[in-house]
Amino acid sequence: MSRAGPGRMAAKDGPPGQAGPAQAGAAADPAPTAGPARAAGPADPAAGETAPAAIPRVRPGRAIAVATAALVAAVAVGVSVGPADLPLPAVGEALLTRLPWHPGLSVPAVAVTIVWQVRLPRVVLGALVGAMLAGGGAAYQGVFRNPLADPYLLGVAAGGGLGATMIIITGGSQALLPPAAFIGASLAVAVTYLLGATGRNRSATGGATASIVLAGVAVAALFTAVQTYLQQEHTQVIQQIYAWILGSLATASWSDVAIILPYAIVAAALLLAHRRLLDVLRVGEVEATSLGVDIARLRLTVVIAATLGTAAAVAVSGLIGFVGIIIPHTVRLTAGASYRIVLPVSMIAGAAFLVLADVAARTVQSPSEVPIGVITALAGAPFFLFVLRSSRARRELA
Repeated sequence: MSRAGPGRMAAKDGPPGQAGPAQAGAAADPAPTAGPARAAGPADPAAGETAPAAIPRVRPGRAIAVATAALVAAVAVGVSVGPADLPLPAVGEALLTRLPWHPGLSVPAVAVTIVWQVRLPRVVLGALVGAMLAGGGAAYQGVFRNPLADPYLLGVAAGGGLGATMIIITGGSQALLPPAAFIGASLAVAVTYLLGATGRNRSATGGATASIVLAGVAVAALFTAVQTYLQQEHTQVIQQIYAWILGSLATASWSDVAIILPYAIVAAALLLAHRRLLDVLRVGEVEATSLGVDIARLRLTVVIAATLGTAAAVAVSGLIGFVGIIIPHTVRLTAGASYRIVLPVSMIAGAAFLVLADVAARTVQSPSEVPIGVITALAGAPFFLFVLRSSRARRELA
């Protein structure tokens, strides 16, 4: 009995590191053996099961429905509001006159012309441009895992601006502006990707991402410097150049819609097809690679798709900033961070936002127009102030 007592006491209250505390710790918290430490190692066979669990299941239907309703309302406002206001019934009747089975309606020819030739192409073009800028911003932020990435990160703005500037200073036709801007934007991104995605960091996923971003900053600075030099050498057209740089939809036509539409369809289809892979990338590049995701191929495909849509938007509207940052972050704060929601909702909300921004641009200082880039910048600055002041926003965007 004298031997049994001390033995039991040692098992129960022994010094630190012996069986007593270990048993107590195991009884108090049995979960750590299956916790994050196990999922953190890329060589862990359970990593394939734990990595997808980090992405919450989402139901994008409600968010898409709300964004679609906002877009419908924005289109209605965009078509009916202007220097010559048209009530919604008159707009509806004017729209029906172009249908082959329309009823006999006595609609003034002026109303039909305003709706079909002036406002509707402008609204459709604004929606396509907004969708491409917002979708491109969300895609760049996802593939580079950088919350400050926007469609102009890789030199799209600088390349498009240089292409348009060269046409303006040479006295070329206005019809050459969109293709020149598109070629310039695509060339800038191609140079950025070739410089950033090749070389020493080609096999290192994190290094390649940083290299592409840094290459984009350098290429954008170079193209901007060349553009500034050309502007100073041709001051007689500097006002026209700045008018294009600030962005505008004032000269929108159905031909502009036809220019951007094929690129917008291809870009949107590619981005939406890769939204689930962007969700996998959110858990980390090492984990995504262990799950079989080809990071280099994913990055190249998403960058090409986002650049294709953004370059087409820049070509027909000029440079419109902040859309690719405001809209995706707003969607994350309100609907969740999964790219199954962020990408489609950003495209729809971006379309609605730019249509309303264009309405403000053409009505705030009527009969003259304010550049739409000024309107989006006025909306973007308070948004960043909100992010800086809101602790919840900083956590969501981190």
